[in-house]
Amino acid sequence: MKIAIFGGGGFIGSAICDRLLADGHHLKVFERPRIAPYREFSIDEKVEWVTGDFSSPYVVESFLDGVDVVLHLISSTLPRGSNEDVIFDVQTNLVTSLNLLNAMVVKKVKRIIFISSGGTIYGNPRYVPLDENHPTNPTVSYGITKLAIEKYLLLYQDLYDIRSIILRVANPYGERQRSETAQGAVGVFLSKAFHRQPIQIWGDGSTIRDYVYVGDVADAFAKAINYDGEVSVFNISSGVGKSLNQVVAAAEEITGFHVKIEYLPPRSFDVPVNILNNSLAIKELGWMPKVKFFEGIKKTAAWIFEDLNKINAD
Repeated sequence: MKIAIFGGGGFIGSAICDRLLADGHHLKVFERPRIAPYREFSIDEKVEWVTGDFSSPYVVESFLDGVDVVLHLISSTLPRGSNEDVIFDVQTNLVTSLNLLNAMVVKKVKRIIFISSGGTIYGNPRYVPLDENHPTNPTVSYGITKLAIEKYLLLYQDLYDIRSIILRVANPYGERQRSETAQGAVGVFLSKAFHRQPIQIWGDGSTIRDYVYVGDVADAFAKAINYDGEVSVFNISSGVGKSLNQVVAAAEEITGFHVKIEYLPPRSFDVPVNILNNSLAIKELGWMPKVKFFEGIKKTAAWIFEDLNKINAD
């Protein structure tokens, strides 16, 4: 199968690429200009690496030649900064996603899997764990835009028979998670611990999130590509909540370094708890999160430590 992956060079995208290559798929990876492949690919791995402007309808349409399935992983914003410029968030995420859908109509590509945000879509919980039927009231523009893209995906499914699978991923962590871009608490906290730097936490550290290992996320995408059921929206999560203080404790235990914590005033848009019910994905996709939290933290720490050694060697 020939699969187009928009954003295949990033933290989550690279894990998905590796998983799909192991399955023998032919990949077309679309990345931003000047973004090099995240690793060298073997002669047996079928990978086309293309860089370009995702906001250009012509570029995107041309990229879709010969493609069977689209994976849409691109986001130009992060949750915590998206409220600062909501117009930019809409222009660079929602509008570009509509351009992609229109290109799929032209090129007659009939399947798309979209990474949505299980951490921001739902907003303040009315009950926990949150299932796919929980009300969606995002407190950040990032979540609102993700929700709007979801709605358009389902609209295009009705209008143009483009099968849309939406994966609402919780808080992913794992190898290649970049601390400098603040992609997630696990990567940031581990990096701070290795550098003996203080960790800043908004609030008292009791905020609870659902951390899911990136390899398990990649496996969910692999399952979704072949899913032929009728459900369109799935939570992808560990189903277990961990507080920020627990993440710090795990980082200290694995690295062996004690870190100073600087508690800052809480942020208004941070919901107190977010734990997702993943039973629908388990039932319909035949998917199951396999990597336990502490095991995943160890894998992430090992990768960060190795990466730091490479930087120091250079």
